[in-house]
Amino acid sequence: MPYGLQFGDTAVMADAPEMQEWSTMIAEEIVDPDRRIIDPHHHLWPEGGALPYGLDALHYDTGSGHNVVGTVFVQCGAAHRADGPEHLMPVGETEFVAAEAATSASRDGAATIAGIVAHADLRLGDQLDEVLDAHAAAGGDLFKGVRDSGALDADPAALTIPGSAAPGLYAMDDFRAGVARLGERGLTFDSWHYHHQNADFAALAAAVPGTPMVLDHFGTPLGVGRFAGKRDEIFAAWKDDIAAIAENSNVVAKIGGLAMPDNGFGWHDAATPVTSDQFVEEQGHYYRHTIECFGADRCMFESNFPVDRFSLSYAVLWNAFKKIAADYSEAEQTAMFSGTAERVYSLDL
Repeated sequence: MPYGLQFGDTAVMADAPEMQEWSTMIAEEIVDPDRRIIDPHHHLWPEGGALPYGLDALHYDTGSGHNVVGTVFVQCGAAHRADGPEHLMPVGETEFVAAEAATSASRDGAATIAGIVAHADLRLGDQLDEVLDAHAAAGGDLFKGVRDSGALDADPAALTIPGSAAPGLYAMDDFRAGVARLGERGLTFDSWHYHHQNADFAALAAAVPGTPMVLDHFGTPLGVGRFAGKRDEIFAAWKDDIAAIAENSNVVAKIGGLAMPDNGFGWHDAATPVTSDQFVEEQGHYYRHTIECFGADRCMFESNFPVDRFSLSYAVLWNAFKKIAADYSEAEQTAMFSGTAERVYSLDL
């Protein structure tokens, strides 16, 4: 492993400068450099967070050659309030990101943080509106939706980033009521879970058709622990699950986030990062199948940075996306690189 790797709510995953230096060992000419991009999924952490990654680091990546005009921050447990009512502690993250977004908007030529997907416990019942109101007050028009992850696996010790959701979360009546409330307020619901939970998510989407839902990271097909060496078997079942999820018209898919260590490709352990051609060869079929099921107008490429930087650089990642997208029409490419994200999150860019 070229750098330390540890994940937790407060633990440092890796030395960020060292990881950035490693990830940029592969230099490629930028493919289609003028194409307009909105990156609909990245994280930020302040110094001392799980993986320090602030606005300067984000702009280093978004400014590395591709035409990234805007981004959407997605909750990651960063900068929660240290005191006050527990249900309002996640609002601290929105306050932190809103300040970073204001700075991003003041930098000429830099990507603007145009949206925030915050966290709220969707099982709060009558208290949920209080949390959503607080996020709206902190984030203003930037507040677009909520991610309350359902990720849970029976062998968390095998995972670098183990989810900790309640068992059966997606089927709980109070959770579904919370998801429905998001739709009533014009907000989106982002989901993060593992591949063996995809059927549960499909059932949730069918049960709450009035809420726009975003499937993150292809439903995170795992490839470590008890799933190591079973990629073909998992892919076959995953294909059917993705097709079933896509039958729900309220769901759109973020296509990306497959370069995490838990996906089992082992790229983070290599002496050098993967190239865009290697990426396309090993992962392109996940993208093509999802695009086939959802259609380009319900897909959006995502970076999932800085987490996916454990495997490759931002510039190489978007080169890979552009190579995958080259087989699609200009209108389809526009949708996947910017249009879908702009529509789903109601972005003003």
